[in-house]
Amino acid sequence: MASLVITPSITFTDLLRVFTRIGLLSFGGPAGQIALMHRELVEERTWITEDDFLHALNFCHLLPGPEAQQLATWIGWRLHGWRGGLAAGLLFVIPGALIILALSVLYGIAANLSWVEALFLGVKAAVLAIVVQALLRIAGRALDTKLKRALAIAAFVGLFLFDLPFPLIVLGSGVIGMVVASKRPDLLALKAGKAGEVLPERPWRSTVLSVAVWGAVWAAPMLLIAVTLGQDHVLWEIGAFFSQLAIVTFGGAYAVLAYMAQEAVQGFGWLQPGEMADGLGLAETTPGPLILVTQFVGYLAAFRAPEPFSPLGAGLLGAGLTTWVTFAPCFMWIFAFAPWIDRLGNAVRLKGGLAAVTAAVVGVIANLTAWFALHVLFASVGQRPFGPLRLYWPDPASFDWRAGVLAVVACGLAFGLKWSVLRILAVCAVGGVALSLPL
Repeated sequence: MASLVITPSITFTDLLRVFTRIGLLSFGGPAGQIALMHRELVEERTWITEDDFLHALNFCHLLPGPEAQQLATWIGWRLHGWRGGLAAGLLFVIPGALIILALSVLYGIAANLSWVEALFLGVKAAVLAIVVQALLRIAGRALDTKLKRALAIAAFVGLFLFDLPFPLIVLGSGVIGMVVASKRPDLLALKAGKAGEVLPERPWRSTVLSVAVWGAVWAAPMLLIAVTLGQDHVLWEIGAFFSQLAIVTFGGAYAVLAYMAQEAVQGFGWLQPGEMADGLGLAETTPGPLILVTQFVGYLAAFRAPEPFSPLGAGLLGAGLTTWVTFAPCFMWIFAFAPWIDRLGNAVRLKGGLAAVTAAVVGVIANLTAWFALHVLFASVGQRPFGPLRLYWPDPASFDWRAGVLAVVACGLAFGLKWSVLRILAVCAVGGVALSLPL
């Protein structure tokens, strides 16, 4: 049997209610979403322990796809089996997907959504404060040895300053952790296993079944398109491209956004460069995974080549197909590999590797936080090479004083008054609208 904990005190209705709330409030990209889940599920409700949360998070960083959505799916699975995982994963995506879809429809008709920027200005500033608060809390609990702190700093420096490949950071940390665990486990504060401890049974059956079922779910719409419309239709191109993208997105959406934008604009000619920038702006300012920008691309691609459908009908099909082939693999990875997480954590060397990856993930979150902060506070952020370094270089003239003021207010509410996430978001959203009104 797969290792699974179904907590009687946490009803399925509770899970639906809380993950609906998380899905509606999951602004700020992966850093903000991880921070929100940590606060809601670890700190306030204690549904998941700190160790389990971090253990699953670093495992999700090893998988292709949006790590925050996969973490939500794993938590749902841990609490209520496959039904809980499916519900949590879908609720994490659906609110943002519906908002992006509505905005994509409006964009296809009017191509002017400047009001969205004003609406979500305060939300981004609030999320920045929430992200910083979560980063400090996670770092304080996860980095309990000098080696772990060194690994976190090295991961941050490697990503933020040297632009090292994300898989290199994660795999390198894992190798270091395995070596250290075999020689000096105390450097990673590893707890000794119990004598005669029996590892969970290898869950091969559930893994094979999950791959078969979710592989079929993933492929179903593509087979239907091939039979009815053929492989020359734009819907086939959309599904094939984003299916490929779904299996190479290691490190989250940020790792592949540049490639996706280039292919969508130059390779397929689906969008203009300015439209791609608008789509990224929508995805960054609305709830849900940042990878939902693919839905915007899929909608416009089909909207502009609709035959034999109407433009609106084709756009809806393109958006739905894109979301389907982007997230179906995420459920497959989690349902196939989640049962192995507890087993992996019991082997000494693997335990050391995962402990080191956990420390490195803190550096990854710090990198995402810094990137997010720069783009919230400055409208223009460039890059400058300096020898082997890659430096982000914000344009001082593009500093958004409104975002700065609201970020300070949000920090005061979060750190000083210890307000809830919802209250902080509400106050800053109102503030963002007020500061954006013409004088």
